[in-house]
Amino acid sequence: MPALPVLSGREVVAALSRDGWHLARQRGSHMVLVKEGRIATLSVPDHREVARGTLRSLIRHSGLTVDAFLALTKGQPRNTRNTRTKRDG
Repeated sequence: MPALPVLSGREVVAALSRDGWHLARQRGSHMVLVKEGRIATLSVPDHREVARGTLRSLIRHSGLTVDAFLALTKGQPRNTRNTRTKRDG
């Protein structure tokens, strides 16, 4: 499985909007996206960093593959924050 980047909620919404999802409403810190022809809605948290598990779930519920989602994020500025991995100790 490809590694998911660290994205903000707004970057996630921008990527999903390229796939036909649009913002229906926002309540508090959650943006609700809808897509014509789909029964499901997506609730994207408007956080600086969306947790990778949450992002993977949003991708799955949108009907996209991780690779297709990553292609939609191309051209967006990446969060260049230094993140630690297990190798870093």
